[in-house]
Amino acid sequence: MSKYDAVFFDLDGTLVDTAPDLAYAINQVLTEYGKLEVPLERLRSVASDGSPGLIRLAFNITPDMNAYDAIQKRFIELYQTHITRESALFDGMQEVLVKLEEMDMKWGVITNKPEFLTTPLMAALSLDDRAVSIVSADTTPHSKPHPAPMLYACAQANVQPERCLYIGDAKRDIEAGNNTEMTTLIAAYGYIKDTDSPEDWQADGIIEHPRDILNWL
Repeated sequence: MSKYDAVFFDLDGTLVDTAPDLAYAINQVLTEYGKLEVPLERLRSVASDGSPGLIRLAFNITPDMNAYDAIQKRFIELYQTHITRESALFDGMQEVLVKLEEMDMKWGVITNKPEFLTTPLMAALSLDDRAVSIVSADTTPHSKPHPAPMLYACAQANVQPERCLYIGDAKRDIEAGNNTEMTTLIAAYGYIKDTDSPEDWQADGIIEHPRDILNWL
């Protein structure tokens, strides 16, 4: 018997490799503004930070600057249009999900991506009907690292947090999981920056590949 009743995933950089489509959208905006595109590998590390991180890297501006709102609006328009142009489950993740389902183990998503982007992405990848819970940035009044999204997901799945495994690729993911006594794993294959120190995030483990999740079950 597994000591877990459910497995929850962060979305971008953990369950799904969304970086190619996020990079495509921001590079389209750069092109429209007459600027040079940024290579995917440079953008990949900030993909988990959403539009603020991508716009900061690409345009060197922050949300308090005048041009930001127009750039963000156009970026989101383009991303919505191309949200599953290349996005796909990480290699090995389909195998993991199938195994969880074979074990009758519940799984879900807890993300800081807004609902209006999370829902179409999950639906397009045919994951929405498989997940027992999908919690977005605006599902609860607070987003990660606050414990509210984690507790909401557990309530939906009818499981206790201490009987859950949570996998994410950002410090806020691990903090959120730890704040609710979930077992936490760092997805080292995800969007981790060179300046990050995941070994200091106080996770229960670090995995190099999605299939490593099965070893924890």
